[in-house]
Amino acid sequence: MAAIHLSFFILLLPLAFPAAFSYETNPQPKKTQVVIEGMVYCQSCDNYGSWSLSKAKPIASAKVSVICKNQRGQVSYYKASETDGNGYFFAELQGFEMSHLLLDHPLQSCFVKLVESPLEGCNVLSNINYGLYGSPLRYENKRFYRKDYDVVIYAAGPLAFRPAHCDAPTNHY
Repeated sequence: MAAIHLSFFILLLPLAFPAAFSYETNPQPKKTQVVIEGMVYCQSCDNYGSWSLSKAKPIASAKVSVICKNQRGQVSYYKASETDGNGYFFAELQGFEMSHLLLDHPLQSCFVKLVESPLEGCNVLSNINYGLYGSPLRYENKRFYRKDYDVVIYAAGPLAFRPAHCDAPTNHY
């Protein structure tokens, strides 16, 4: 008889405490926030004509754009971002969505372009890391896990502006 009462009690527990015994049959996948980071520099005149960033200085308040295109080549996302005081940008792509899991993935569809430098003495666009036509992204294993969402960080660049006028190099042989 005690066994019947115990099994009846076990059957009634979920009714008495529904939150403790609820089973989610269709769990919702976590949202993923996409972020793109990078650096913007002023290339030294010593390296004019190359992709070298030796002696380059970071540019505060430089503007870059993040552009993503869908599988049909149409712009599906655009965001302008500004560097901080150390030349670093951190662009959160809020509202970015993928309609095709592979072709619309940020590594395939997004790139970063130089837009504007606040420095009068260093405001000519350069093509270092394809800053003119769009620097491709790379994944560097940076990820943050939050309770309700994950953050995946992709990197671009480094990108650089260059001075409009550099003295001609002098070769000493």
